[in-house]
Amino acid sequence: MTTLPARPIPATIAAVVRDGHVLLVRRANPPDENCWAFPGGKIDAGECIEAATARELLEETGVVAEPLHVFDAVDVFDRDDAGALRRHFILIAVLCRWQSGEPVAGDDARDARWIPLADLEGHELATSFGVARLARKAAALTAALDSGSSSGSGLNSGSDSASDSGSDSGSDC
Repeated sequence: MTTLPARPIPATIAAVVRDGHVLLVRRANPPDENCWAFPGGKIDAGECIEAATARELLEETGVVAEPLHVFDAVDVFDRDDAGALRRHFILIAVLCRWQSGEPVAGDDARDARWIPLADLEGHELATSFGVARLARKAAALTAALDSGSSSGSGLNSGSDSASDSGSDSGSDC
């Protein structure tokens, strides 16, 4: 019998939108093996969310991007064939601005490429749950940033952590 982790596993996903396309990888491992998803992975102990996002993005795609800010979080439940919970992930979605590189599959990815946002609306592309919704949200945030309308909209280029609100979190980030 498999023992569940005592707590959910924190992981990050990088949402990179460029020229009407979103960067996705085809997953090589469960959960959602062979499905298209955002590049990302587990956050190492002592690693900031933004650093984990940039590291995982580079490892899985060869793309360099600037992590801008957290914009969503998603629960992912990995279940066995009988439906029993194996692992519970909390995926922290980070909006990123592309800087350099073109996608090449690496690490845990079978494929990596820029997918037209319009292709996410059809059923031709097998995606992990919630990819289309998060991609639309990331595209809208990217458009707002690119148009310069981020002032007053709550968008910033840092985390929304406790250290931003003035409390002493002891953060190294």
